[in-house]
Amino acid sequence: MITVNPDGKIMVRRCLVTLRPFRLFVLGIGFFTLCFLMTSLGGQFSARRLGDSPFTIRTEVMGGPESRGVLRKMSDLLELMVKRMDMLARLENSSEPRRAASHVHFAADRLAPGAGLMERIQAIAQNVSDIAVKVDQILRHSLLLHSKVSESRRDQCEAPSDPKFPDCSGKVEWMRARWTSDPCYAFFGVDGTECSFLIYLSEVEWFCPPLPWRNQTAARAAPKPLPRVQAVFRSNLSHLLELMGSGKESLIFMKKRTKRLTAQWALAAQRLARKLGDIRRDQKQILVHIGFLTEESGDVFSPRVLKGGPLGEMVQWADILAALYVLGHSLRVTVSLKELQSNLGVPPGRGSCPLTMPLPFDLIYTDYHGLQQMKQHMGLSFKKYRCRIRVIDTFGTEPAYNHEEYATLHGYRTNWGYWNLNPKQFMTMFPHTPDNSFMGFVSEELNETEKQLIKGGKASNMAVVYGKEASIWKLQGKEKFLGILSKYMEVHGTVYYESQRPPEVPAFVKNHGLLPQPEFQQLLRKAKLFIGFGFPYEGPAPLEAIANGCVFLQSRFSPPHSSLNHEFFRGKPTSREVFSQHPYAENFIGKPHVWTVDYNNSEEFEAAIKAIMRTQDFCTAPGPAPPGTPQSPFVVAPNATHLEWAQNASVAPGAWPPTHSLRAWLAAPGRACTEACLAHGLVCEPAFFPFLNGRDAFRKLQVPCDSTESEMNHLYPAFAQPGQECYLQKEPLLFSCAGSSTKYHRLCPCRDFRKGQVALCQGCL
Repeated sequence: MITVNPDGKIMVRRCLVTLRPFRLFVLGIGFFTLCFLMTSLGGQFSARRLGDSPFTIRTEVMGGPESRGVLRKMSDLLELMVKRMDMLARLENSSEPRRAASHVHFAADRLAPGAGLMERIQAIAQNVSDIAVKVDQILRHSLLLHSKVSESRRDQCEAPSDPKFPDCSGKVEWMRARWTSDPCYAFFGVDGTECSFLIYLSEVEWFCPPLPWRNQTAARAAPKPLPRVQAVFRSNLSHLLELMGSGKESLIFMKKRTKRLTAQWALAAQRLARKLGDIRRDQKQILVHIGFLTEESGDVFSPRVLKGGPLGEMVQWADILAALYVLGHSLRVTVSLKELQSNLGVPPGRGSCPLTMPLPFDLIYTDYHGLQQMKQHMGLSFKKYRCRIRVIDTFGTEPAYNHEEYATLHGYRTNWGYWNLNPKQFMTMFPHTPDNSFMGFVSEELNETEKQLIKGGKASNMAVVYGKEASIWKLQGKEKFLGILSKYMEVHGTVYYESQRPPEVPAFVKNHGLLPQPEFQQLLRKAKLFIGFGFPYEGPAPLEAIANGCVFLQSRFSPPHSSLNHEFFRGKPTSREVFSQHPYAENFIGKPHVWTVDYNNSEEFEAAIKAIMRTQDFCTAPGPAPPGTPQSPFVVAPNATHLEWAQNASVAPGAWPPTHSLRAWLAAPGRACTEACLAHGLVCEPAFFPFLNGRDAFRKLQVPCDSTESEMNHLYPAFAQPGQECYLQKEPLLFSCAGSSTKYHRLCPCRDFRKGQVALCQGCL
């Protein structure tokens, strides 16, 4: 049996305590060394691959000298550790010269592993040193090879002089100075090198030609388009209600309207399906971005929904969504900037770069706020895809304001114009400017049973005022004409208030407060008269009132309201003059359903009230308009006043409206084409301008043109007198029904229309 004195136990414990942590430390150093070598070598070799980054070619071996230095330091550290271990062993041996043999033998037995550990450390140090030499050789060889590659590529990473890409060198200069101004450039691989600039400008943007040494198949190839799916009419709108989202009072209002009209949408889909028969319709991918409801635009509408605020825009958007969905298209609905960016594929950054992928939508419906947001975040992709955008524009955008260069030079530039879109891409609530497209909204349709109920429940002496906000009732002079009205009718209001009756509402008015839409509809079905105070302009409520059997009474504006004299229209991209609160109702519906009078003329106002009191049946739809003039050739009309389409002339393929509805008139000086056509019971049709934009039209109208010039002017084609000069339109985007000058007789394309549906000509269906 071996005995050990207490001093020996202490020595052994000391050795174990000293060596075990050290052993673990050394093993950790060895493992770390192995990992570092694998990472370093793997990284260096992968850096040599030309496909490392799709947009960069490295011009130096990052970390080469650093890798060698670290390896040397690790080798030196291990050697130092071996020396210190050796010193520790000697110190321990010299401090115990008088120990018993048995004690020494026991200690030696226990210290044997320590001696083996030092041998292992020496071996690791030698291996690390050998590996460092090999890594140094590999990196030197790699640097030499890379320098040759870089030398051969350097001349290929200079901005080429190619006449097909005149902006390339200038864009490269810009990138040198500004590539760090937006993180999106780094996202696409720009790293400050010439090659990364050229690759970005040729493969992400399109200012430079493709580099010949690039693998073009690896460039951003457009994915194959998905196979077209046939659009199928839908009658169940529950999924649409989910797509519309929630959380905003505006969205809640829109969903309630859509849900209330579900049965009518289903009926409309059935009718259209029967009419179209087996005609195949491709399903379109459509993004609907309602910009004015985003927090970034301020969303001033949502907080006012329950306080009597304007609802016209939300009525139209709800109907647009329902129409697109019922027609069978695939929809995405966004009401936030973050959702918009996600659906478009906007890269991270400040919006300077194009989208990360081809636009996945066939069409985008938005408004001016959404249009601005897309321009800020789509980079060059906005210009590339802007033809797919449809702008819901309540009051319209005239060509003179839309054309950026022309608007800037001639004083038509406003905060809302200069987009250089096709004017038909702007879609209005009412057809007040034929240069734009008429989108419209839904007016509820009554069945025969409902019409009979309304006829039996009408109060002959009940009027409802158009105006839910107290501010509308601040109109000066309202007491005078409301006093006249109160002699014949009981006056009702639906003005919002929280606790006390609004002081702006006269005491004799029975105020119901703000009513939910179904209850408001019921109130209209009882009333005989719906009277406007001049604001809001061109909303849907008057048409809803007419559909529910009311007469709409409105004031005539003298002088007419426009951007020149009224704050509401100032800055809007239109020079249109508004002669009444609702010009569409005045011009295209008219008496007996719409009366427009001077509220400042008491006699005229009272006479209108008496005439309205005598009318009885307001639920019967107006009869069809008398048939128009038989189709005539595009020649001078028999009375020599205008041109008509020739009977023996072929119809222009794809033309809409059909060219046989064209009537061309020469307007008097100072008259816009909208006015000139309306004076003849017609509407201006800008789609017909190209047919008239030639000398032949002037010659057939016997206009004495001493000279004919083509210029950019939103009033052309036109005839200038004196001077006997004829002018043709040089820029198709400037064809405009609006605008006038006392200098010109404008050549105006007019057409007929269906009573109550101005968007269609009499022979369109």
